[in-house]
Amino acid sequence: MNDKQNLTTGNIPKKLIAFALPLLAANLLQSFYSLADMLVVGRIVGETGLAAISNASMISFIINSVCIGITMGGTVLAAQYKGANDEHGQLETIGTLFTAAFIAAVLVTATGLAAYRPLFGMLHVPAPAMEDACGYMKIICYGTVFVFGYNAVCSILKGLGDSKSPLYFVAVATVINIVLDLLLVGPFGMGTEGAACATIFSQGISFVISVFHLKRTDFVFDFQLSHFAVKTDKLAAILKIGLPTAAQMVVVNLSYLLITGMLNQFGVSVAAASGVGLKINTFAGMPCWAIGQAVTAMAGQNIGAGDTIRVRKTTSTGLCLNLFITLVMVLLVQIFGKQLILLFTPASPEVLEEGILYLRICCSVNSLVYAVMYTFDSFAIGIGSANIAMFNALLDAGIVRLPVSWLLAFPLGLGYPGIYIGQALSPFLPAAAGLLYFKSKGWKNKRIL
Repeated sequence: MNDKQNLTTGNIPKKLIAFALPLLAANLLQSFYSLADMLVVGRIVGETGLAAISNASMISFIINSVCIGITMGGTVLAAQYKGANDEHGQLETIGTLFTAAFIAAVLVTATGLAAYRPLFGMLHVPAPAMEDACGYMKIICYGTVFVFGYNAVCSILKGLGDSKSPLYFVAVATVINIVLDLLLVGPFGMGTEGAACATIFSQGISFVISVFHLKRTDFVFDFQLSHFAVKTDKLAAILKIGLPTAAQMVVVNLSYLLITGMLNQFGVSVAAASGVGLKINTFAGMPCWAIGQAVTAMAGQNIGAGDTIRVRKTTSTGLCLNLFITLVMVLLVQIFGKQLILLFTPASPEVLEEGILYLRICCSVNSLVYAVMYTFDSFAIGIGSANIAMFNALLDAGIVRLPVSWLLAFPLGLGYPGIYIGQALSPFLPAAAGLLYFKSKGWKNKRIL
């Protein structure tokens, strides 16, 4: 086993940080797809285009959640086979995941195309932004196969201990996306549809580059047609992790979609401001997510190797790192919140004022609690207990975020600031539940091989 890919030995903090840094860079670069869309559209099209992309992004997040959730099953299973030093199991896992990802992409594309316009109607998307939102979303749906393909490749690489290759794949695509955004939205006058075309083309480039790279290297899977056969035991194991993980992410992002619907009722400026605030908050959470992904891969390999002590130490180390990094990010957002929002919409004082309020409430102490929740969810997924993360998502979204936001905003009359408060309170219960599960002894015999 290549020591650079072996997460079952060596200094835990160094391994976590070394594995997480390329993931963080890749996540940041990939997020520039939607960030570039919002920056360019916000400055060229204006707040109407910004509101359109803010609403369309919510549905895009749900599509990505299904994709990332299902492929996460491949990450965990590949990691456990890597820890057990079973190359045949790795090969069958990869072939099964690639085939399942393609089938899922077709189903999600068809569902998305049928559902996006009715969903926008239910969400009360402001009338001036409706057609822009629909045009953007239609193109994004057609590119779903690239999202699934790219994430399937990257999920396997992460499970096998390679966090650097995804960074290389997405770096080139990010540059292409930004250049196309500037050309298609501006000189070519395609507006929000130009931003969507830039995003999809860039994601396609990421996928193609990743496949060609793996075919030219000594990868365990050689892309022969016969190797794409679905093995029922591997599919069951992938879905055992993937479906609860997808459900977890869909529940969370669906709650954000419904929250967006509540915020839309307060006008275009609030819709645009909350979209910008969420985007900034998302970037602030990127380091936390990278550490969490590293915890998942490292816990998966070590549970596969039967080393529960190292699993516990990995999770505790990841928690400390996440709390420290998140504190730094929160302080930066609170200090430079105004300047960050002005990057998106320099000409709208209403969006600036409402966006700053969003950041003051939603990127504060609650972000530290979120870091706790996300670390324990990542641990649970890595050892094969994705149902725990799904339960925590239901606590987060269904028990706190949606009902509390609605109660504060409408019956209690706080308006959109009440929705912000409801979102800020959402991670407290699942963080406590995750801690209790980590402290229990029942997970030590957990394995999905």
